[in-house]
Amino acid sequence: MFKHATKFLERAAAVLLVLTGIFFSTSAQAAVELMMVEEDGCIWCDRWDAEIGPIYPKTGAGKAAPLRRMDIRQPVPDDIEVARPLRFTPTFVLLIDGVEKGRIEGYPGEDFFWGLIERMLDQNGVVFEDPT
Repeated sequence: MFKHATKFLERAAAVLLVLTGIFFSTSAQAAVELMMVEEDGCIWCDRWDAEIGPIYPKTGAGKAAPLRRMDIRQPVPDDIEVARPLRFTPTFVLLIDGVEKGRIEGYPGEDFFWGLIERMLDQNGVVFEDPT
């Protein structure tokens, strides 16, 4: 009798491990993007492009949440779900599997931008390489 119970527990444990692995591998593969909403003539967008744009893809944050650009005058793409209308440029929207999880409206300058982005990623469980 104990032999059957032990075999049952071993199988149950194996199934649990497989299911746990599937869950964690799925959540680890979530599509994460940082969508920058911009428009022509936006001086703060241009400033972001000059100060952050060239280095963003090389950073831990940029690798964890690659940049996707959107013109504010265009409709929100069908594969994106925003929490509320996009009204200001630049606006930086954290998307996980196409769903908004956070946003920064405006560009507060290079020093503040990094802290805000990293906090937003951290609050949403997005793992990234910390530069410090």
